[in-house]
Amino acid sequence: MTQILANLRKSLSSPVIIMLLSLLLISLAWQFIPHPAVVVAVGLLPLGIVFVLHFPFQMVMLFVVFSFFRLHEVFQPLYPLKIPLLLSLASLGALIWHIGLTKKIKPYWTRELTWMSVFFVLVVFGVFMASNRPIAIAYFKGIYWKIAIMTFAIAWLTRTGKDFLFSARLITFSGICVGLTALYNKANNLEMVEETRVTIGRSIGSVLGDPNDLALVLMFPAAFALALVLNKQLGRGTRFIGLIGAPVLFMAIIATQSRGGLLGILTVFGIFAYRRIQNKALFFILGSVAAVLLYAVAGISGRASGGAAEEGIDASAMGRLYAWEAAFGMAVHNPLTGVGLDNFYSNYYFYSPHWDGLNHAVHSTWFGVLAETGFLGLIVFIGIIGCLTLSALRTQSILEKRASAGEAIPPAVIAVSQAVFAGLLGTIVSATFLTQGFTWPIYILAALIVAVGNWVKFNLHNE
Repeated sequence: MTQILANLRKSLSSPVIIMLLSLLLISLAWQFIPHPAVVVAVGLLPLGIVFVLHFPFQMVMLFVVFSFFRLHEVFQPLYPLKIPLLLSLASLGALIWHIGLTKKIKPYWTRELTWMSVFFVLVVFGVFMASNRPIAIAYFKGIYWKIAIMTFAIAWLTRTGKDFLFSARLITFSGICVGLTALYNKANNLEMVEETRVTIGRSIGSVLGDPNDLALVLMFPAAFALALVLNKQLGRGTRFIGLIGAPVLFMAIIATQSRGGLLGILTVFGIFAYRRIQNKALFFILGSVAAVLLYAVAGISGRASGGAAEEGIDASAMGRLYAWEAAFGMAVHNPLTGVGLDNFYSNYYFYSPHWDGLNHAVHSTWFGVLAETGFLGLIVFIGIIGCLTLSALRTQSILEKRASAGEAIPPAVIAVSQAVFAGLLGTIVSATFLTQGFTWPIYILAALIVAVGNWVKFNLHNE
């Protein structure tokens, strides 16, 4: 069987076979749809299949960045092309081919993946037990099953220094694209909410149309941009991407005026600074000053909601407190399953102690997971975060220790290990104000943490 698959793989790579398949498909397509555009597309199909099968990691990462960064909504002329759908088909096809047939991709298992698998099972079970099952099923079918599959795909496919370098570059570059668009909208007063807070694609119903969600998307690549800048062993071109990305992402997050985003970016910058400033007292002093300045520069006090014009506890903060109380009520009523995936919003009316005529988002990762998966789900989710944090810290320590001892370690592996650790801590801190329990960032970070740990295990012969 192995020999047959090897021969088939060689045959598919043959230019003659590709040409013959193209001609056959063109002739068949002309019989049914005699249009030149269709003929060209069908004729290129064999070449596209060969490309997908030869670059499965690149296909998966492209699908992830389009799905997470919503690049087809940032650059709206791309929207009708259905690029995420095409990339999802290409990614799944490549995974099935290489895992199930050629065995080129060899799955492995770790403690982190066990924790995540348990959480995925709880989420799936909660979908069937959801208070509004159609909403839960729609979110699962539209988004969450892709996140679950791609978590394992990224972990298993990221195997070499080149893979880590590609992922760091791609994530940073995608963040730059989103950041520049946000700054353009801010400069031209486009897609604004509450008069001062920037968004992207709000007019077409994009996820990035919420400034808090936009801040979350921008915060994620900031850790990678800083890691690229600060690792001098990387090439000039790679460091230049980071050098552009860091200030662009920083300024774009400020433009969202998201308190969660500001806390997250402060944490990311703080992690890198903490490791480089020897005097820790000086670090905390500078950090405190930076936090005050950042709050002032971001113009939080000028926000329509949560600004200085509101006396006492502002409306934004009170809204969160009411939402968190509602989330706790949902978990008490459904301790094992919660109200179900993506069901917090539709259940807000039944559990909120304060009804103002509108349902509200939970604006907290912890309370969001609590509401939608119950106490059991929250315990497992906290277990995931704890396991990932310890793994990332341990891996980073091993890499830096071995590198200082003179071992040849790809600089991209070290950069990614630093980025995922800082990014994870930034995510943990910002989780108080940002809803990200069932969105891409945590899962991409988790996959890369697992991948770096696996690289260390099999390349450094760690005891």
